[in-house]
Amino acid sequence: MRCRVDRSFTLGLRRTRVRSFDSGSIDPDNLPSSRAALWVCDEATRQFLPSGADPVLVLSRGEAAKNWDSVLKIIDAALSVPLGRDDLVIALGGGVVCDTAAFAASIYMRGCGLVLIPSTLLSMIDASLGGKTGIDYGTYKNIIGSFYPAGEILIYPFLLKSLPESEYLSGLAEVLKHALLEDSDLFSDLSARKSDVLSRDVRVLNDLIPRSLAVKGRIVEADPTEEGIRAQLNLGHTFGHALESLLGLGVLPHGHAVAWGIARAMEAGVSLGATDPDYAAEVKKFFTSYGYDLGYRIPDLGVYLDVLERDKKRKNGEVHFVLQHRRGDTFFTPLSEELLKQVLAPFSDG
Repeated sequence: MRCRVDRSFTLGLRRTRVRSFDSGSIDPDNLPSSRAALWVCDEATRQFLPSGADPVLVLSRGEAAKNWDSVLKIIDAALSVPLGRDDLVIALGGGVVCDTAAFAASIYMRGCGLVLIPSTLLSMIDASLGGKTGIDYGTYKNIIGSFYPAGEILIYPFLLKSLPESEYLSGLAEVLKHALLEDSDLFSDLSARKSDVLSRDVRVLNDLIPRSLAVKGRIVEADPTEEGIRAQLNLGHTFGHALESLLGLGVLPHGHAVAWGIARAMEAGVSLGATDPDYAAEVKKFFTSYGYDLGYRIPDLGVYLDVLERDKKRKNGEVHFVLQHRRGDTFFTPLSEELLKQVLAPFSDG
């Protein structure tokens, strides 16, 4: 087995080591040494546990498990081991498992060791790197959380072969988003290699996943606690999160909501006179060519706008939206209710 990528990122006071492996199984020898470890997975990823993984806590599958009950189960299991501060919580799963286990690790004894083994494309290139942990509360996504970077992230692209198509596309939306944030070859390569990406060619993924991670890593290193430029990673997220919340968490996959939100961000920028109309059209064509539906309907525009106003990224009493002048040129600005209604009305059913 070959380690394809071995790179470290400094996130605040913590250092995260990211390694990617050419392998058809998870090798426990790749894990950092510790006296004890608690494995956390869900019903879908338990099949990928390496031999000797023990003890194991299995969470239920899906967004509904991203709650306080799951956090308390992890803490109870950690106490029963018992885990010390220098021992490990090892999360094997998608964003729900990684975010929930990481949040539990961040508050257990004020922080214990954490290793993430993301099993979905979304968690490989977005949720695992950056230190954001969190759980949902009511209809609010990730409203409770902390900044707690993992000590190690182990990437195994073979895990992506088992993903349902919709879930794979959900993660791919974040890869496409990273291509918009830096004016680099990633955008052109994703355009040229679309068929290989959609067919999950492992050689192509082993090239593109580290490059996508590097985009996020550079941004997060510069702003680990989202005080400034890191907010550009939220391109499409403010619009998308509100749609997710309105439809019910878990109804619309996160990446599909982000793709929809990026299209709305492009239209808002054009209406504001800040985004190049040709660039906005190119971006929407880019996402549509990958199969994303950019025309999801808003059931109630008034309720949607209320959800937008409660976005957790508010500053000084205002929601600041992430927009772009063009590829690699991102900025933040509040938007008037009048402009929002103008942009969103064509997608509203009421």
